[in-house]
Amino acid sequence: MAHLQFSSYKGFGEMSKEKFYCSQSVRVGDIIETAGQGGWDPDTFVIPRDLPTQISQAFKNVELNLKNAGAKGWSEVYKIVSYHAPLNNEAIELFVENMRKYCPDHQPCWTAVGVQQLGGDDMRVEIDVKAHSPK
Repeated sequence: MAHLQFSSYKGFGEMSKEKFYCSQSVRVGDIIETAGQGGWDPDTFVIPRDLPTQISQAFKNVELNLKNAGAKGWSEVYKIVSYHAPLNNEAIELFVENMRKYCPDHQPCWTAVGVQQLGGDDMRVEIDVKAHSPK
């Protein structure tokens, strides 16, 4: 699988690789796909309880993940899938606010999914993306 380039960023990414046996992103040619990114602090692993902070941090973690994989960041994202527990108007409004901030020059495709539970007890959002990032 030499054509697949897996990566995990320092802190939470490396811990996840060890503990959960998964990478945070994979590059296949010019495409980078990420594992779901939550609102955890990448160094302390703490997940804030308030939704605005958690969504904002999840966007920052996507950026960190993409750059670690060799991308420029959100500017190359073309597809977003977000998972919300719960999916409600507040979550949508906060998500759109961050999309406008991180993608000011384009509007990626976006699917929002409501779920009963995410990977951590305090998680209320998880974001995975696909980005086109020519080498």
